[in-house]
Amino acid sequence: MNIKKSITLAVMTALSTIPWQSTANDVWQQSISYTAGSEVCFASTLYKARWWANPGEEPGSSQWGAWVAKADSTVCDNTVSPPVEPPVDPVDPPVEPIDPPVEPIDPPIQPPAEPPVTPPSGDPYETGVTKNPAGGYFINPALVANTELEKTSSPLFSKVKNTIRKLDNASVESVTPLRAANPRNVKRLEAILDQASFEFLFAQRAPEYTYRKFLQAVAKFPAFCDDYDSEQQAEAVCRKALATMFAHFTQETGGHDPHSAIPQWRQGLYFIREAGCSETSAGCGYNNSCGPSTWQGQTWPCGTDEQGLYLKYFGRGAKQLSYNYNYGPFSDAMFGDVNVLLNNPELVADTWLNLASAVFFFVYPQPPKPDMMSVVDGSWVPNEADIARGISPGFGATINIINGGIECGHGYDKPQALNRIAYYEQFAAYLNVPIDNNEVLNCSNQDSFTNDGSGALNIHWSEDWSWKQYRPDGKSFECKLVPYQTPYFALSEGAYKRCVEEKFNATVE
Repeated sequence: MNIKKSITLAVMTALSTIPWQSTANDVWQQSISYTAGSEVCFASTLYKARWWANPGEEPGSSQWGAWVAKADSTVCDNTVSPPVEPPVDPVDPPVEPIDPPVEPIDPPIQPPAEPPVTPPSGDPYETGVTKNPAGGYFINPALVANTELEKTSSPLFSKVKNTIRKLDNASVESVTPLRAANPRNVKRLEAILDQASFEFLFAQRAPEYTYRKFLQAVAKFPAFCDDYDSEQQAEAVCRKALATMFAHFTQETGGHDPHSAIPQWRQGLYFIREAGCSETSAGCGYNNSCGPSTWQGQTWPCGTDEQGLYLKYFGRGAKQLSYNYNYGPFSDAMFGDVNVLLNNPELVADTWLNLASAVFFFVYPQPPKPDMMSVVDGSWVPNEADIARGISPGFGATINIINGGIECGHGYDKPQALNRIAYYEQFAAYLNVPIDNNEVLNCSNQDSFTNDGSGALNIHWSEDWSWKQYRPDGKSFECKLVPYQTPYFALSEGAYKRCVEEKFNATVE
């Protein structure tokens, strides 16, 4: 919320904009700005700033943010805990960040300049890649499609693609309560939670949150309340997923009014827009990453109003989606076009997208974190690296996924985490979800997920610098999966083709 505080807070905010160039193993501090390349320790993990990091932008809070975990999963000495409560947004919009580098932080060395001999067949180049007489290259579409398929066919990648599969929007729009033609996962949900129960559980919800919109949000993602080996298992997983999701709804968007006659666990979905923010109010821009000279601004171009000012990307919906680098990927997942929600961000508040944004976050992974659906259904199994960091299956792991940087790994339970646990227990009781005595509900002794964990998956493309001796100029004409963020999101259709065309000055045809 953008609430004016005292003169003291204003002074502190002003001082916090002084950039800091850290050295390795400096502990991250919420009041400091960091320049690109700074390295800090946070939750026992070493992070590096890809570009300017504003005060309060904590490492690990978003895969689209300024901070990226070091690829070698370096464990560092973290001696300063982050604040108990997340920092309050400053009155004015954040300072425009320094343009981040377009290329990876540490790009590999270019391959040798001289290619080896031509293939024994006598053909000058391998079939599928030819030089364009007008400049650049032509690449056979079949070669591109087959290469992408090969690079995304690992068991984990295949599982993720299945978990994030989506129903077309026309079918989603047709969903209504008790409709005979509703998708199977929606019918399963309806059998567990009817409209009266939904309205009882969210007694103080904003009017934009309706039962029908929730059914539509679930319909969009068939993996939520999906089929399993038996109907009994499918129902049990669906009930547990609902209890888990509703607990996080309530912490993120609840009224949190201890004086209300409605208990706090039933005060969820109170906020549809971030408190104090509206499309026409002052402040609440969240558009400091819109600059067209930045790769974020180019990848997720911000819309403008009639005065030519950037639109506002403050928190909206059950997930309180914010910033263009979150609206863009969500828009791409919903419409196959990043511009729909970047040009119309209010749709995340006013349509079924207000709940679909939360389901989207529930089924999509945020590497190195697994997706929450896989934690709930038990398909995510911690490996030795996860176990060594105290991460185990249970509700506590979902807290770690959603807000681990603030709420986990401090040796004691933070108030926010305690709220989530209490809400989960209440929703579980209402939905007849048994909680095993061995289920770890908290995350006080869990460190952050790391790149050697079982849920870690590279989901961005970047240029493959490897040497291909039988292709023009020895170039690979391929992109590879990398553990850092790039403009090419591997879970987005067409991203691999764009990467190949843009990195190699090529046309796929």
